[in-house]
Amino acid sequence: MIKITIYQNQSGKYQRFHCIGHAGFAKAGEDIVCAGISALVINTLNAIEKLTDEAFQAETDQKSGLIDVRFQKPVGHDGKLLLDALVLGLQDIQNQYGTDYSLLTFKEV
Repeated sequence: MIKITIYQNQSGKYQRFHCIGHAGFAKAGEDIVCAGISALVINTLNAIEKLTDEAFQAETDQKSGLIDVRFQKPVGHDGKLLLDALVLGLQDIQNQYGTDYSLLTFKEV
């Protein structure tokens, strides 16, 4: 299962997101749930890096499926829009394939 946690402050501004695990929907190389989530997350990070001024640090580990992103300050308008789109895609995948393969949670920090 891929566990995705979105961290927001009391105002609802994004501060971090943490993904870990593998979906287990199908064999490696054929797992469309894992591929979909990976594409959403990686594209979002690339877009934030190229299209916004948001500063972040990312830690990754392919074996465990870790992608941990920490923003240096709560994200602004453009970063929020990109992260809202990420959340929408992740929710759609979870709704389509169920919580056996991905689990999206939100935490206030």
